Amino acid sequence: MARVSLHSPDLLFGSKVEGALRAAGHEVVRTDDGEVAVVDLTTGEVPAPPAGVPTVAYYLHTDQDTRQRAEAAGYDLVVPRSRMNREAVQLVERLLEL
Repeated sequence: MARVSLHSPDLLFGSKVEGALRAAGHEVVRTDDGEVAVVDLTTGEVPAPPAGVPTVAYYLHTDQDTRQRAEAAGYDLVVPRSRMNREAVQLVERLLEL
């Protein structure tokens, strides 16, 4: 399975994503050296995507401006947090196929 870099200041939701990924056999790290990056954009900030790895970012569904800025910044997948909640494993595994 993959080494997933998780960037989330939200300990509760970040732990939920981490748990789902670990249960699927992925290694989750809070550093920049993953094969795939998962980035929390729910604060409204849109940092540059981590270089050299596929990225999925999630945002609050009511914040379409953040979604548009993330897409313009070059994230591979940009999804609402509700979708990340339901499909974290599938989204990461989809990126691994790129």
